[in-house]
Amino acid sequence: MVVMLLRPPGVYRAEGDTELLTDVMDRDGFALGRDVLDVGTGSGALALAAARAGAAAVTAVDLSLRSVAATWFNSRLHRMPVTVHRGDMFAPVAHRRFGLVVANPPYVPAETGRLPRHRKARCWDAGPDGRAVLDRICAGVTDVLTPDGDVLLVHSAVCDTDLTLDALDRAGLVPQVLAKATVPFGPVMRARSALLESRGLIGPGQREEELVVVGAHRG
Repeated sequence: MVVMLLRPPGVYRAEGDTELLTDVMDRDGFALGRDVLDVGTGSGALALAAARAGAAAVTAVDLSLRSVAATWFNSRLHRMPVTVHRGDMFAPVAHRRFGLVVANPPYVPAETGRLPRHRKARCWDAGPDGRAVLDRICAGVTDVLTPDGDVLLVHSAVCDTDLTLDALDRAGLVPQVLAKATVPFGPVMRARSALLESRGLIGPGQREEELVVVGAHRG
């Protein structure tokens, strides 16, 4: 289902990775009847998808004021009951527990470990190995999950899918890869191909990446 979303400058545009995660959420009924948390919501694409998929309640969190405003506007535009908070990761909802947590975090390897706060690159820069935000989600998500809750994450295999599986396992969850899709590099990955090759994150001349949806269950 194509939904028009307001996306101010500096807010992530929902693309193939968002669609892949949404497909898994819809296919397996992860959101149905559950309280859902969308971490790093951007324009609110995943939050709205969860509401359309029958979530009992949807909460969205983002550190970016523009993203919070965009998600609030988009949820009202489409008459979807989404509660939006501004804050860092799980901090705004530390008192809550959710049956499903979804995230499409920044995962593109960057030149440095310093994460941008006020540039468009904050939508994708994720430290030298692309895991700066992913690892924080994996380490902290158990604290906001119900006893039978699930988490769905999407990222590039360039970030090493096995590291995500291991991190979720260490957090006490049962992880598995639920979907994969091979796509051409987007503009940012193409621009950084030489950097990624020099670090051994991609092969010589590689200009495609595998997107993966990793799910993990608490129980």
